[in-house]
Amino acid sequence: MFKRKVTDKLLQWKKAYNGKYAVLLEGARRVGKTTIAESFAKENYKSYIMIDFSNVSKDMLDVFEDISNLDIFFLRLQSLASVKLYERNSVIIFDEIQLMPKVRQAIKHLVKDGRYDYIETGSLISIKKNVKDILIPSEEVKINVYPLDYEEFCWACGKDYSIFKKIIDYKKPVGQATNRYLMRDFRIYMAIGGMPQAVEAYLDKKSFQEIDFIKKEIINLYEDDFRKIDPSGRISMIFDSIPSQLASHKNKFYLSKIVAKKVTTKDKELLFNLIDSKTVLICYNVNDPHIALNLTKDLDKFKLYILDIGLFTTMLFNDKNLVSENIYNKLLSNKLDANLGYLYENAVAQIIAANDRKLYYHTWYDKDKRSSYEVDFLTSDNNKIIPIEVKSSDVNNHSSINKFSNKYSSCISRRILFSQNDIGHDNMLELIPIYLAPIVISLLK
Repeated sequence: MFKRKVTDKLLQWKKAYNGKYAVLLEGARRVGKTTIAESFAKENYKSYIMIDFSNVSKDMLDVFEDISNLDIFFLRLQSLASVKLYERNSVIIFDEIQLMPKVRQAIKHLVKDGRYDYIETGSLISIKKNVKDILIPSEEVKINVYPLDYEEFCWACGKDYSIFKKIIDYKKPVGQATNRYLMRDFRIYMAIGGMPQAVEAYLDKKSFQEIDFIKKEIINLYEDDFRKIDPSGRISMIFDSIPSQLASHKNKFYLSKIVAKKVTTKDKELLFNLIDSKTVLICYNVNDPHIALNLTKDLDKFKLYILDIGLFTTMLFNDKNLVSENIYNKLLSNKLDANLGYLYENAVAQIIAANDRKLYYHTWYDKDKRSSYEVDFLTSDNNKIIPIEVKSSDVNNHSSINKFSNKYSSCISRRILFSQNDIGHDNMLELIPIYLAPIVISLLK
């Protein structure tokens, strides 16, 4: 079991609500929700019962047919699970709750009873068919679960992440040799990603081909889920197109390129089913950054990123059945031929999202210069805006963020460019190596 930050959020939930709300761990498949829930139960309760609705007996399902008498319900549940429950010191875990919507609806009554705590885990929670005809319980706190972020990856690898906090406090360059070493470590994370199975394989010293196979199996699992929602395969096509659309450097995601016809309401519904699956991250264009970012987002103009940089890397080089070790070696040594700025862009998108921040960007057209500009990401800090650029190379070319900063100077607190280069400044622009991005984002208010 890897150390995960979401455990702290579960502790806060347990302390703050004291049984008055259930907690729902929501996220894509294979990000570790079940392991997190069970580990938390073992460490913080006298006993627990875990019911996996993807593999549950008929007898157990029969228990949930009638919960009108909770005394009898809990007796039957304890008998079948062979576990004794202790009032206010036991938790019941409903794993893969999306498969049993009626049980999720019953959370309202179970929480009101107050005897035990409840943890739900699920993926595809918001897909229409999984909430159809049920009343979503208001007595439910949602916690998003993401793949391991870079700090969690460092913990898993036994590396001292506190050095990065010292570098941030120091605010001076670390030197070329140290920066190259730390960037190579971050590129290892970009190659492996944060899916627990892939991280475990890396720690077990598996080859990159073996790790890549694991990641491809996860991608195949997602696409199997997509086909269950949409047998036509259009959701899978949208998902698979994300790397190529980012590589094209367009200022928005073009759904029309996938459906090859006029986009219909059904096509948009499939797109948002994909977004609801939590396998992708959506980044909305903001029309007026003067105002709160969420208020002027353009629902029809957005970009999509993959939830995990390791999966993105596999998808990026997925033109062969097996990815060559040489491709990974080139990535780690920063010798890939292509301009892979969008690979680093996806990594930053994941970092921002893992801090429970929504993703925004901004584009505009300068009529005088007849040129379009784009700032990769916008986020906030104490009611001020922070524009963020991401570069894999050529950090001297940052006209977009400069023009944006001049245009919106009254509402900007900082301007940041993440790259592979050491710490530095270009006038008011902060040049920060990308391995420090998780700390920089986490420190924002």
